[in-house]
Amino acid sequence: MPATTVRTLSLLPLALALMLAGCGLAETAATGTAVAQGEIDAAKQAKAQEAKVQQQLDQAQQAAAQQRQDAEQQAQ
Repeated sequence: MPATTVRTLSLLPLALALMLAGCGLAETAATGTAVAQGEIDAAKQAKAQEAKVQQQLDQAQQAAAQQRQDAEQQAQ
């Protein structure tokens, strides 16, 4: 066999390994992106839930203040 053919054949496993490693790297990056997007969505949902709970607390405080005011007016 000529020397260039031997050299080419000896580099073939290396080339295949690099291609497969590149595929794994792309898959890892895609998985990381999907995980990050999931975390972003979860954070958005948590923020929306926090706002909802805060609104409910504000409404409850307003209702309690109104009840106190009504009770004070009835006591007079």
